[in-house]
Amino acid sequence: MSGPSWVPAGVDVDVPSAARLYDYYLGGNYNFPADRQLARRIYEVFPQMPHLARVNRAFLRRSVRYLASCGIRQFVDLGCGLPTAGPVHEVARDIEPDSRVVYVDNEPVAVAHSRLLLREVEGTAVLQADLTDPAAVLDSPVTRELLDLEQPVAVLMVAVLHFVSDRQDPAGILQGYRRRLPSGGYLVLSHVSGDTLPDVEQAAELYRSSQNPAYLRTRGEIASMLSGFELVEPGLVFVPEWRPEVPEEAEDAASCSFYGAVGRPLPS
Repeated sequence: MSGPSWVPAGVDVDVPSAARLYDYYLGGNYNFPADRQLARRIYEVFPQMPHLARVNRAFLRRSVRYLASCGIRQFVDLGCGLPTAGPVHEVARDIEPDSRVVYVDNEPVAVAHSRLLLREVEGTAVLQADLTDPAAVLDSPVTRELLDLEQPVAVLMVAVLHFVSDRQDPAGILQGYRRRLPSGGYLVLSHVSGDTLPDVEQAAELYRSSQNPAYLRTRGEIASMLSGFELVEPGLVFVPEWRPEVPEEAEDAASCSFYGAVGRPLPS
């Protein structure tokens, strides 16, 4: 099928993408029939998926508000998808009005639509790049023009590292960003796991028919990848348990299957 006029030429929207699936889970409108068809198949084996997307998005908002309250004014949102449903710049600017955000994704439709949405929003930029290459992200002229990487910056890797295979060395990628973070910088990470919800493995299996196969990891594996980071309280926990706004938000936290953490890089 052909997509809207803003979809880049040559992009096959008949192959589902993680960015557009996530948009669909959150109730967005920037997805195509192939995405919705796969999402419905995922719901059949794992009906909790929209809940996971919502609690993960809530974790993103809380972590950004926390970092903004710590004085962070610069953000790199890796695997940003479509900046809808409370984008990072809006959340951060509620606390720090001069916050700047570089949104990064390698999915052409997400990038094209993000540029369309943000074309008149000062202090934001959209970069098409692969997060597995920290230098390509951080040394890009797009990033350098907007951000001062000699000053504190937060790198956000929310609901994206589970699309990186072991062969691509996700731990090494995290360390690549750690080495590049300036003093006072932070990392935000969330990652899906099958530790408590076995049915999530069936959903991950269905993702293999999309552009972005998913790889589940245990809490121990995720913790190991965070070596070299000092985690702020409460550490690596299920995302509803990370600084909930009210205690009730953390009830039945294990039903979300997402672990999350915020950390500062330790000196090498």
